[in-house]
Amino acid sequence: MTGASVSPPKPVPQHATLPRWRTLAALGIAGWAYVAIRDWSANHVFMINATDSLPNWAFLVERHVMPTRGQYVFFRVPATPLIRAHFGDDPQPFGKLVYGVSGDLVARAGNIVAVNGAPVAVLKPVSKRGEPLTPGPLGRVPDNCYFVATPHKDGFDSRYADIGWVCARQIVGTGVPVL
Repeated sequence: MTGASVSPPKPVPQHATLPRWRTLAALGIAGWAYVAIRDWSANHVFMINATDSLPNWAFLVERHVMPTRGQYVFFRVPATPLIRAHFGDDPQPFGKLVYGVSGDLVARAGNIVAVNGAPVAVLKPVSKRGEPLTPGPLGRVPDNCYFVATPHKDGFDSRYADIGWVCARQIVGTGVPVL
């Protein structure tokens, strides 16, 4: 076939490639958003306070963060008979305020519990249901542990032996109130 002419390829109009780029860009953004949300949710959780021991009922908790004095901390509680009687066999994490950190001195004068000499809680002899409550630990807060409490008169916290010191292995994370 001599003398046959070959025509050059027709150029693709620019507007025809725009939908492809938009689709690829949208997929890229969606992928990035998915990874960001997945990573964020792996380190955060929304928790509801089901009792009146704290003034707020909803908290955003950052997992795997050790608290400092004055922060809200969320932790797994020991499986004592009293805790199981009130909160079931698999209780949700508790939320409290950190009043004492490693090395602080927890003391008791009568029914007043103090951390470093400052009163932080009042002991009750019995629970709302009439069960005896055993006072919590005294002395220096051990390494990697915390004395946690709430200002509520019926708070169930480190002032009682069933909670005691809250140590690093129990801690879910620290929280900020959102509602």
